[in-house]
Amino acid sequence: MKKTIQPLKGFRDLLPDDAKKRQWVKNIMVEVAESFGYEPIETPTLEPLGLFEGEIGEDEKLFFKFEDQGGRNVALRYDQTVPTCRFVGNNLNKIVFPFRRYQFQNVFRAEKPQKGRYREFTQFDVDIFGFKDPTADAEVMAVNLDTYLKIGFKKPIIVFNNRDLMKDIPYPAIVAIDKLKKIGRQGVITDMVDKGIDKNQAVKYLDYIQNIKPDETIRIITSYLENAGFSKEFYRFEPTLARSFSYSQGPIWEIVIEDYTVGSVGGGERYDGMMQRLTGQDIPATGIAYGFDRTVEAADQFGLIPSRSVSRVLVIFFSNDLQDQTLQVAKQLRQAGINTELYPIADKLGKQLKYADRKGIPYVVVIGPDEAKSNVVKLKDMKTGEEKLLKSADVVRLLTAA
Repeated sequence: MKKTIQPLKGFRDLLPDDAKKRQWVKNIMVEVAESFGYEPIETPTLEPLGLFEGEIGEDEKLFFKFEDQGGRNVALRYDQTVPTCRFVGNNLNKIVFPFRRYQFQNVFRAEKPQKGRYREFTQFDVDIFGFKDPTADAEVMAVNLDTYLKIGFKKPIIVFNNRDLMKDIPYPAIVAIDKLKKIGRQGVITDMVDKGIDKNQAVKYLDYIQNIKPDETIRIITSYLENAGFSKEFYRFEPTLARSFSYSQGPIWEIVIEDYTVGSVGGGERYDGMMQRLTGQDIPATGIAYGFDRTVEAADQFGLIPSRSVSRVLVIFFSNDLQDQTLQVAKQLRQAGINTELYPIADKLGKQLKYADRKGIPYVVVIGPDEAKSNVVKLKDMKTGEEKLLKSADVVRLLTAA
């Protein structure tokens, strides 16, 4: 019986071009996070189911959960925030507070697959542990803005609120109100009623939240962002932003990109309470999870990701008699930090040039009998067609300077 070669529904393969785009965006995220002093961590793909239970809210139905061979109830990583709380509590004597961490790993949710929504997807998290002051939340927001500006977006916007201003609103109402932009006022009221909330009370809850005014926490964040060099066009207070995670508290925010209509590309909040529940430790915590896939999609949509080949040079394998010189030149280029590909067998020159063209490799080095005799190589610029006869050391200098 022939086996299927299709991935499971909601999962996907990534072709080299897609993987390279993701790598480019990831590298910028890492670069910015580390420029602010954040350090990388990783957590297991599989966690005890009980770690997530009671911490996520309505979306617990999306857990990928099962009983393992040892009879333990386990779940695939639903998000990176909950496991990181466990990580911090388990490594108190090994980390230095305030602890700034970033994390780039895949998460798993039993979503209904649709365009742009998968059951396995990637998140990039940035968090601070150990600071209760709103300046910690503001710092993460500054990292967020700096990241998206470095990627090349002209107008990333932080939309923020304070969940503490909703402390008298029941969680089911908050979840409904968080959908206001998607389902409208009447949809929100209907959703609350469906959850058992009296219609008149539902109207009061919605009216109350729509009229929330900024408090001192919001003013501290606004002042921080302004002093960090971000003008008012990059952030705004939004009273109806609620964030539907049950652990959200204190400052909450999302990052949106003007003209990208799919939705927000990241969401963050303070979650001191969850740290207390999971670890028994009074450790303040705040941070954001970027929607990495959406960010890559948006960057690609706006033409921000440069087209590039992994290899900068293809060294032509002219003939078996010249293998020694060919290998030496390829090695010399690699030792100089130039990504260099060698065609695997001696073959027709035209075929090898066509290969370099299809892969977008910008330069080709040819070592034929004449070049070998003169102790030079031919460097061909695949974009312009220009060819130069050079010493291999001169090729290195030219390409490392470019």
